[in-house]
Amino acid sequence: MQEVAGQLPLEIRRVAIIGAGVAGRSFALACAAAGFDVVLEDVMPANLWRAEAEYSDLSKRVAAGSLELASTVEDAVRTADIAVDFVPDELESKLEIFSMIDRMAPPKTILCTPSYALSITDLASCVYRPDRCIAVRGDLVRGDAPVAPVVRVLYPAAALTSIVETVSRFLSTLGLAVQAEPDPEEPALIKNVSRATH
Repeated sequence: MQEVAGQLPLEIRRVAIIGAGVAGRSFALACAAAGFDVVLEDVMPANLWRAEAEYSDLSKRVAAGSLELASTVEDAVRTADIAVDFVPDELESKLEIFSMIDRMAPPKTILCTPSYALSITDLASCVYRPDRCIAVRGDLVRGDAPVAPVVRVLYPAAALTSIVETVSRFLSTLGLAVQAEPDPEEPALIKNVSRATH
């Protein structure tokens, strides 16, 4: 993690979420309920319609942030402080979405990906902002859990301290217990496979 003198955590106000399946929709609604302005994108219009209906129900019950629907990744990330993808946890899918967001989002945007299998160090090495890349392991939606779920914030060596702190604070605002730690050098699945074969 890189320390930059005088650099403070950033403020996240606008959250772009790519993928409005069950997990992406739930995360978008949790962010809106916490007061963030959310832009949700999905290639399937039906997923966006479901999100809109669920947000309508949510906004009747709680004072919330906003939810905007976008038909393209470019529209979703145009003004985002953080972009969180909910694409399949496969290398090709993650690389494609990371590259797309990296090209289309402003330089300030943090790239965040939920992943149980992939190394954030490897993903970050493929974009122009490796210092702003974070992976999260764990359930990103608290739901009705009586105890806050613990999520691990994994960061590559290139990550800025202020970015790790910003993402940790953002996730804490959603009612999650956060544990930040450096990305292991090898992806977890490779370690497990290599141990099983010896």
